[in-house]
Amino acid sequence: MRGENLTSWSFFFLEGFSRYPKLEIALFVFSLIIYLITLLANSTLILVTVLDSRLQTPMYFFLRNLSFMDICYTSASSPTLLVNLLSSRKTILSSGCAVQMYLSLAMGSTECVLLAVMAYDRYVAICNPLRYPIVMNRQVCVHMAIVSWVTGCLTALLETSFALQIPLCGNLINHFTCEILAVLKLACASSLLMDMIMLVVSVLLLPIPMLLICISYVFILSATLRISSAEGRNKAFSTCGAHLTVVILYYGAALSMYLKPSSLNSQEIDKIISLLYGVLAPMLNPVIYSLRNKEVKDAMKILLGKISLKQTHERL
Repeated sequence: MRGENLTSWSFFFLEGFSRYPKLEIALFVFSLIIYLITLLANSTLILVTVLDSRLQTPMYFFLRNLSFMDICYTSASSPTLLVNLLSSRKTILSSGCAVQMYLSLAMGSTECVLLAVMAYDRYVAICNPLRYPIVMNRQVCVHMAIVSWVTGCLTALLETSFALQIPLCGNLINHFTCEILAVLKLACASSLLMDMIMLVVSVLLLPIPMLLICISYVFILSATLRISSAEGRNKAFSTCGAHLTVVILYYGAALSMYLKPSSLNSQEIDKIISLLYGVLAPMLNPVIYSLRNKEVKDAMKILLGKISLKQTHERL
């Protein structure tokens, strides 16, 4: 078959989990519940941190960005996954495939940078608490968030634009979404330029931010152990514990996807990993931050109390 680039195909077949038809209904129910919880949990976290005056700090500003990013990230792939799990003809238009690929890459890349920024925020808060309001002022936080978004969106644009030019010798994608690695497996021949771009971007957005996060936490741990009071140490650990849990969850899955040796027999494992960190992780992030953060739990209780009181007044 003559090779055509991605934009030359009018549509693509997404194989997804069609090899396991008996599991598709269960996966649909599971994915739908997780998607709805993700939207609700992240939206609630954004609303709570916006409305509560005590949560107008840099940490919660970055957390709002993370929650909004998780909504965008899971919305890029979950609707297609849900439709295809119930459909016998699992297709996606080439334009939709390109948009899905870009959004997934952009949100995933932005989250890599943002998690490193959040680690730096915790480093300044714990290691230089007196200078924290000056170092992490609103203008600096906005600039850091903008850099995270711009870096993620530009690197995704670079990867997607080159991927669209690669000649493809088929339109059956062995995945449940237009994930770039799955699409590139359809290439008629390997592209050294595309391989180099993927390698450089992967190194810039995975090991380097991860190294910065590790360095930040070495200083944080050292400073925390020097705190004399047990209450002070517990507060420091609690504010960092949620972020560190999210980092391990996200980077563990991402590193296993993009920096492992390629293998023809690894596609099914890749799909499971993608399902976990593409659908499950965005739901867990707000849950982790809420369960481990007393300020967020208190703010949610106040908000729920106000809603309940308002409903009571309306009934009366």
